[in-house]
Amino acid sequence: MNVLVTGGAGFIGANLCRELISRPAVGRVIALDDLSTGAAANLAGTDVELVKGSILDCDLLEDVVAGVDAVVHLAARPSVPRSLADPLASHEVNATGTVRVLEACRRRNTYLVAASSSSVYGSVTNLPKHEDLPTRPLSPYAASKLATESYLLAYGSAFGLPGLAFRFFNVYGPLQPAGHAYAAVVPSFIDAALRSKRLTVFGDGHQTRDFTYVGTVARVIAEAVLRKVTCAKPVNLAYGTRVSILELAQHLAETMELAIELHHEAPRRGDVRDSQADDGTLRGLFTELTAVPLQQGLSETVKWFRSLPEYASNRHGTSPLCDANSSSARAPKMAQ
Repeated sequence: MNVLVTGGAGFIGANLCRELISRPAVGRVIALDDLSTGAAANLAGTDVELVKGSILDCDLLEDVVAGVDAVVHLAARPSVPRSLADPLASHEVNATGTVRVLEACRRRNTYLVAASSSSVYGSVTNLPKHEDLPTRPLSPYAASKLATESYLLAYGSAFGLPGLAFRFFNVYGPLQPAGHAYAAVVPSFIDAALRSKRLTVFGDGHQTRDFTYVGTVARVIAEAVLRKVTCAKPVNLAYGTRVSILELAQHLAETMELAIELHHEAPRRGDVRDSQADDGTLRGLFTELTAVPLQQGLSETVKWFRSLPEYASNRHGTSPLCDANSSSARAPKMAQ
């Protein structure tokens, strides 16, 4: 089997490419990426074929889809704050780009897995969130991911295109970038701690998330591709954990053996207060798979960060001074 991964040089994409190329049943793995947020270095040392280009390029899509048996569509313009700054760009890549990928697949009836997001639940307060709940996006990003999954399901209904839409929940792990305005919370926290800086918490820190290790995500998607799993509705790709941002900081303090200082800022527009997946549909489709526990996933992620040259001076951990006027997390106990 030959597989195309759009966004294959990105954080999730590169981890998935590495998982796919390790499977005996997989021959070629092609990563299509414009490198706007991904990096060729993420695929270094693998046999993955990197094609630099955009999913908005219809001719290029025709060429790369023609040579594969399945497509995993991960290419997107990520981040809620980024979509608030430029809603049209998020729509163009995430919605229009998805339709162009679907069209290339439709012409050959090529199996397609597409990435949606838990953000589509938006203001719906029910916990855990199951796939039959209404969707009420709070940001242009969330709306564009709802368009992604809706188009995939519509193509399945209208054209018989085989596919599966996954809703990702706060994926984290090695290769996830830090050090920029739109960085996710786990790499942001680790980066700040290793640089002896305060960890910025938006809001009171009691908001909760269902963190999912990227290795778990990669294994589930690889199994979906190999078995060409389909479903008539989107599927939550998370295992029903619920951790607050303050608890996450505590876990990292313990994992890194560092004193961690917290700095609170105002809540961000478009952020969901609480997120937790109902994993019933996922477990029904992938009965043999289990999730990597949070503490193990964080340990692997911290290990990867400490292997990077820019953190060489803090590979074994140091204890930054804490401001007496701020909240802090000092391993192994959090003080507020």
